[in-house]
Amino acid sequence: MKIHANGIDIHYEISGSGPCVVFAHSLGSDHSIWAAQKSALAGRHKVIAYDLRGHGQTSAPPGPYDFDLLARDAVALLDALQIDKASFVGISLGGMIGQALALAAPERLDKLVLADTACRYPPAAQAAWPERIRQIEAGGLAPLVDATLERWFTAPWRAAHPETVARIGAIIRATPVAGYVGCCHAIAQLDFHARLPEIRVPTLVLVGEQDAGTPPAMAREIAAGIPGARLAIIPGAAHLCNIEQAETFNRLLLDFLA
Repeated sequence: MKIHANGIDIHYEISGSGPCVVFAHSLGSDHSIWAAQKSALAGRHKVIAYDLRGHGQTSAPPGPYDFDLLARDAVALLDALQIDKASFVGISLGGMIGQALALAAPERLDKLVLADTACRYPPAAQAAWPERIRQIEAGGLAPLVDATLERWFTAPWRAAHPETVARIGAIIRATPVAGYVGCCHAIAQLDFHARLPEIRVPTLVLVGEQDAGTPPAMAREIAAGIPGARLAIIPGAAHLCNIEQAETFNRLLLDFLA
C-alpha cells in the first residue's frame, strides 16, 4: 500500500493487531527483509514495515537527504495512518533513523530497537563516503552487490541459503541510485554520539557478533550512551542478524516489547 506523506509516496505493509511496531530497513534493501519478524509479531502487534525514502516502492526524489528529513518521513507516516505512538525497530540505516526519531519526536515512541547500527563513524570511515557516492553515481549499484552481501551475511549462511541471498542481491541492485546516494549523504553526516544521553525511550541494542560494518563495539557505544539501554550480541550472525538468526532476534525482540 502507498500513502502520501512528507511530500513523497511511502510504500508500506501493515498486518496484525495490537500495539503498533514500525520496522525500518537497511541502506539498499526494502521492507521485505522483515518477513520473519512480521510473522512472529503479527499475533500480538500491529506491524508496519515501510520502504524508506529512495528505496523499494517509495518515492526517490533527488538528494541529498539528512536524518531530520528521514525521521520526519516516519512521523508523517504515523500521522497519515492516525497512529499516535509506536515502537520503532531499525536496522543499520533504519537504526540511525531510530536515533533521530527518538531525539526529534520521543513522544511518538513506546520503545526503540537499534540493530546493527552506529551513532557515528571513525574519521577515516566518514571520509570515505564522498568517494563511495561518486562511484555509485558513476557506475550504479551493481558493482556493490557482491561485497554488500559478504558484509550482510556470514559465509556459511550464504552457502546454505543461495536463493535468499540472490533475492536480496536483486533488491540491492534495483534500489534507485538517487535514493541510495541521498541516504549516503545522510550517513556521511552521522554523529549522534553526544546526544545519546538525551534518548529516554526504553531501548534495546542488538548486533550480530560477526558484523564487520557496524561491529559490536559500535553497539556497545550506543548502549553505553543511552540511559538504561539493554545490549544483546547475537552469535552466528553478521549485519542482517534479523534474517540470519531470525529465531534469536525474534525472541529478544518479543521479550523486550512485552
